[in-house]
Amino acid sequence: MAKGQTGAPRDKVALITGASGGIGLAAGVALIAAGYRVFGTSRKASPGQVVKGVEMLACDVTDDTSVAQVVAHVVSLAGRIDVLVNNAGRSLIGAAEESSIQQAQSLFDLNVFGIIRMTNAVLPIMRRQSRGRIINISSVAGFLPGPFTTLYGATKHAVEGYSESLDHEVRALGIRVSLVEPVFTRTALEENADRPDRVLGVYDKGRAATQVAWRNGIAAGDPVEAVAEKVVLAATEASPRIRYTPGKMAGRLRMMRRFVPEKAFEKSFRKQMNLTD
Repeated sequence: MAKGQTGAPRDKVALITGASGGIGLAAGVALIAAGYRVFGTSRKASPGQVVKGVEMLACDVTDDTSVAQVVAHVVSLAGRIDVLVNNAGRSLIGAAEESSIQQAQSLFDLNVFGIIRMTNAVLPIMRRQSRGRIINISSVAGFLPGPFTTLYGATKHAVEGYSESLDHEVRALGIRVSLVEPVFTRTALEENADRPDRVLGVYDKGRAATQVAWRNGIAAGDPVEAVAEKVVLAATEASPRIRYTPGKMAGRLRMMRRFVPEKAFEKSFRKQMNLTD
């Protein structure tokens, strides 16, 4: 039996949410190449399903019982969990006023509380092992607020704050937490984005401009393999960083956000997003 596939305690085991395609699947393939046995989750995974070497399991990260069951199942099969990649999530394009409280809560339940559920389920295992890596897929939206993605950006800001604070808490236990912050990546994120549940005509122009910007950005964006490469680094580096920015654009935006004067940055950003005062 190949190394990394025996489930013995010495093997490295990774669990990835939202792994049926896109960034999650690419990360799984890359971690397999790095020597990990990889389990992936999606809400519609079939029993025994394997996708490009990733052993798929059904899991709804918005459900406490489903999360507990999938983590227990992985441990029963593999004996341990060394890496958790929290990738499951979705976007929402629309003005803040266009989403009901129920829609906002649903988005937070997946993008934020899904990460918290998975992390809480895995941390006791990593504490017993005295080692582990938790890698949360964030976005440049976690440090760069954008128009007509207000609620999506809010979830990513929450993930950033949660991840940084958690890393401080668990370092002494041999566990590290990292963020991967892609900008536009060639996935179906925009196609699968939620639409506001109470559309208001006053925002049609701005919303449409944002949709075009996202569509064009994704079409010209980084390949998912660029994000997967950073996931592997976060999983394997002896001293992992808190943040990894795949591709040149993400790193450039972080640098500009930090050093360019606020008004100059805002003016340039609004121009890029086709917004007018």
